[in-house]
Amino acid sequence: MSITDRINKLRKERNAVILAHNYQLPEVQDVADFTGDSLGLSRQAAKTDADIIVFCGVRFMAETAAILSPDKTVLLPDLLAGCPMADMITAEQLRQFKAKFPGSVVVCYVNSTAEVKAESDYCCTSSNAVAVVNAIPKNVKILFVPDCHLGQYVKETTDRDIELWPGYCPTHVRITAEDIKKAKAEHPAAVVLAHPECSEDVKPLADKLLSTGGMLKYAKAHNDREYIIVTEVGIIYSLAKKNPEKKFFSVNERAICPNMKLITLEKVLWSLENMQYKIVVSGDIAARARDALDRMLKIV
Repeated sequence: MSITDRINKLRKERNAVILAHNYQLPEVQDVADFTGDSLGLSRQAAKTDADIIVFCGVRFMAETAAILSPDKTVLLPDLLAGCPMADMITAEQLRQFKAKFPGSVVVCYVNSTAEVKAESDYCCTSSNAVAVVNAIPKNVKILFVPDCHLGQYVKETTDRDIELWPGYCPTHVRITAEDIKKAKAEHPAAVVLAHPECSEDVKPLADKLLSTGGMLKYAKAHNDREYIIVTEVGIIYSLAKKNPEKKFFSVNERAICPNMKLITLEKVLWSLENMQYKIVVSGDIAARARDALDRMLKIV
């Protein structure tokens, strides 16, 4: 029996649903029930009648799934699958940040720990951050954590009074303006789709700034035949699979998130066999983090 067959057998026996982020390895995406971005996957899983969620992503994603599905068991196949950006701010650091700006409102990117979400007023995603900020009264100062690049994009788009935390995604800042110029010279007809986690000198060179989910929707809805993709290389597989008649070029083959690549088919199987590793968010933190997520969901 193949690894995939064994996974499918256990998935059925345990009433499990397997989620895979767009940056996961192709074979992991293929075995998943749902692929997509982190929050979308968590919301999708919450709607199912599954008893177990196997989240093929990084830890903050599994935490979010546990917060939104407190009645389900959430498994992360590799405990080392973390997020450097999420680790760039702690709950204590956020409390100190808030103390410097009394009366401010914290908008927290979902790429953050449960503890940081619990200290925040609103969560946001890369696709709805502008809408969330625009829903906050205009006379209120906003603290945006942890990604300064997404925060700068929101600040420029909304013209709001926003203080930025100096966090960033190491994978996205590895992509340079020169990478895009070189790719455009090689593929002059291609549309450039970039993630707003990219650096400030990269964003102006993009035709569209989109989340991973936004890139998938854009490529599906438009007739352009070639695209330069400015984000983690894993999404190329999803884009090509869903749009076989189109061509997708990675702007930089070094734009790889090593944490996203830690999960393999073998680890998915071991996770289901041994019910490892369970991700549990404590009651108080889960409740407060859920409040921040719910405030976002009421807006978008």
